[in-house]
Amino acid sequence: MALSINDLDALDMALVSGELSVEIDGRKVTYRSVSEIQKARRFLGRKIAAQEGKRANPLAGIVTAVDRGIR
Repeated sequence: MALSINDLDALDMALVSGELSVEIDGRKVTYRSVSEIQKARRFLGRKIAAQEGKRANPLAGIVTAVDRGIR
């Protein structure tokens, strides 16, 4: 099964519309929550990147905060 950008678009549209059901390759999938759709989207994005020979950024999603303690 070849993954495509259209699959990501379907998940994006579900996120935007608030729907929990998505149809990909003729199969309808119903997710339990928005966070589950977001996880599926990240997974699909990584798989598509791997198909295209791109490496995922190992630091993606890391947020740093610095507090010097000066107030």
